[in-house]
Amino acid sequence: MKLASLYSGGKDSTFSIFRCLEYGHDVVCLITLHPSADDSLLFHYPNSWITKHIASAMCMPLIELEISGITCKENEYNALAQAIIKAKSIYNIEGILHGGISSRFQNRIFEKVAVENQLRVISPLWNIEPSSYMRLLVDYNFDVKIISVSAMGLDRLWLGKSIDLSSLKRLEYLSKRYGFNLTFEGGEAETLVTDCPLFKYKINIERANKRWDGQRGIFEILEVSLVPK
Repeated sequence: MKLASLYSGGKDSTFSIFRCLEYGHDVVCLITLHPSADDSLLFHYPNSWITKHIASAMCMPLIELEISGITCKENEYNALAQAIIKAKSIYNIEGILHGGISSRFQNRIFEKVAVENQLRVISPLWNIEPSSYMRLLVDYNFDVKIISVSAMGLDRLWLGKSIDLSSLKRLEYLSKRYGFNLTFEGGEAETLVTDCPLFKYKINIERANKRWDGQRGIFEILEVSLVPK
């Protein structure tokens, strides 16, 4: 099936592409929506501009749109519908792919926009077991960096940190102690993939700042480069 991936640059949307290719689907383009603020209901905000470089790293076309106006479900839905209509027109897609794991709210939105455009919805990570999934990311050599944190138990030291076996064990302990979702599905943190088996080039972070307000923070990436593998 020809699919467009709803793409944030994070671990879930990237691994969902990896899974779909394993299943024999053809992911023909990426779709990124850029929110104007960090209170988006559907889309990632921190460092979303880097998806154009990740698209280059994967040698895959990217459709991207800025979400204008105030943050609300209607504005975000309209922007998503516009991007999907464009993807269908250009690439003749048959479905959309997303990396949702347990958010019924997001899944309902994606299902609705797909039905309106006569498309299927593919969600390969839906209801995946958190610990097993996070270990798969490490096993398949996904370099996943934490680029925002907003949950008790996650301090500024996690900003910019890669998730390896050691840090994953620590995250498992903290998620049990403080009650946050290990996959960050509830917005406890956001991630960026800088390398994985899908990439022809690595994303090298040249400059970045840590912004921390005492309770939450963002690893603000200012400059990146592509490095051949």
